Amino acid sequence: MNISGGDLLLRCIAQEKVRYIFGIVGGQWLPFMDALYREGKNLGIEYIGTRHEQSAAHMADAYARLTGIPGVCLGTVGPGAVDLVPGVYPAYADSIPMVILTVQNQTWKSYPDHGSTQGLDQLELFKGVVKWNAVISHWKRIPELVRQAFRNATAGQPGPVHLDIPVNILFETGPEESVRIVPAERYRATKPPVGNPELVKQAAKMLVEAKFPLIHPGGGVMRSRASKEIAELAEHLGAAVTGTVCARDALPNDHPLYFAAATYGALTAQTQADTVLVVGSSLCDYDFWGQPPAWKTPEEQKFIQIDIDSQMLGVNRDVDVAIVGDAKATLRAIIDEVKKMTNKRPPNPNIQACRQVAEMQTAGLKDFAESDVKPIHPLRVIKEVREFFPKNAISIIDGGNTALWYTYLNKIYEPGTFLQAADSGHLGVGLPYAIAAKLTEPKRPVYAICGDGSFMLQIHELETAARLRVPIVVIVNDDRQWGMIKGGQKASFGERYIGVDFTDVRYDLVAQAMGCYGERVEEPGEIRPALQRAVKSNKPAVLDIVIDQEANLSPPELGMILSIWLEGVEPPKVEEAAEEKPKVREGLEEAA
Repeated sequence: MNISGGDLLLRCIAQEKVRYIFGIVGGQWLPFMDALYREGKNLGIEYIGTRHEQSAAHMADAYARLTGIPGVCLGTVGPGAVDLVPGVYPAYADSIPMVILTVQNQTWKSYPDHGSTQGLDQLELFKGVVKWNAVISHWKRIPELVRQAFRNATAGQPGPVHLDIPVNILFETGPEESVRIVPAERYRATKPPVGNPELVKQAAKMLVEAKFPLIHPGGGVMRSRASKEIAELAEHLGAAVTGTVCARDALPNDHPLYFAAATYGALTAQTQADTVLVVGSSLCDYDFWGQPPAWKTPEEQKFIQIDIDSQMLGVNRDVDVAIVGDAKATLRAIIDEVKKMTNKRPPNPNIQACRQVAEMQTAGLKDFAESDVKPIHPLRVIKEVREFFPKNAISIIDGGNTALWYTYLNKIYEPGTFLQAADSGHLGVGLPYAIAAKLTEPKRPVYAICGDGSFMLQIHELETAARLRVPIVVIVNDDRQWGMIKGGQKASFGERYIGVDFTDVRYDLVAQAMGCYGERVEEPGEIRPALQRAVKSNKPAVLDIVIDQEANLSPPELGMILSIWLEGVEPPKVEEAAEEKPKVREGLEEAA
């Protein structure tokens, strides 16, 4: 019996237990789409049509973050492929496994193209945002290259991969018995590697002997589903935990050993610890590269680093013990060794001092969070939203200054309930992430807090949400400006504002026009009732909350963020500037 390339591709993808394929159809995809129509339900795969390919990639990204299964998205030749790229980049930056499928003009027209409509070297296009990519040049190679794609997406440090498929390959047919379609466990490793036993013992001994041990989990901990192991090791040692921006949900944020990334409590712990265990993190700029003054010098502070990718070890900081291994499996091995060496200990005495510093930093924010002033302070919005939703809700952040305010009051209580394009800082992910999260976890409440600038980037997906009937709640912090950039112009360029102001858009009415629930909120006391009405509507909902423009220009950490961006760069001196640009190193030294 003969089978088409479209059917063969779908059956190969089904071996990886993929539940959704996100994308926008194109003429070249017709054989594959017909296969989805005929066989998708039986194979457990549903097609989710979006209004923009970028959103399709964001949804595949969110699906992968929540499930650990590579997300799959597709786009058509030329413009469809190009539109996928910005959605792939955040997944690449955060090492999220995805398989991106593009169709290509016929093999006799492409590589190199010779003037075809929509002709484009898509292989080269994706190289900067994927781990690996290939062209499927023959019908018979579909199973082989699909296996290679999923193997590369999940092996070592995971990430997006890309397959480019000429249209004639999808239409071509061949005998089904001439190809092998096998389950994932037959063609790739499904059990993660454990670190070297001798190095594991050495790491355990260092942690047990430390006067003040600290654990610093990164995105690799979340991808490995190792939150339980982080908590168990920290609680047994009484160690502090300072999660990175990619691991905000590594521990419940109200855990007595936890300090949020880059806060003064975390920085105090980092500058006091004598032994640090870094797990699944390369120590990027938001970790201050593992360097003083945010950390001690290598002579004063021992570092143990665990990473699935050997190339990430010692990249930004000298380490004393470098272990190649999966976060969960290697942490389990370390825990077993630690428990042989010592009984469970109380929290380290230094943690209380770090907690006091953390509380000093947030003490002045309480008044803003409870304020009844108009326009509404952004902290009041975040306080009301977090108190309204249950602890198991999936929480999504999308914005600049909105994300900074979010850090203080939007606590995360369960692993796997927080989504953010952390390393890329990519805007526009909030609505697509929320849609995919609700599809993936239909029993959990899902809410996204977005800046109005970031929300507008993917606002068209409200139609997708309405069509799919996903009851999500999107809270728009509406300040009619690019607040983070305007804040930088205020701080360093004498309030010479350019390119940062918007007109007043009624996002609530846009939502209503697309079949969603929409409501504008201008009174602080109406936030909670509006949330209740949004949930009761059982529709995708948008709350357009008008916030204080001026207050939103200056979240407490903006100076630090701008200084990270502009490290080694001095803006021109401006006499009329409201204040000088904060120096990150001076701020850190003061905090320490």
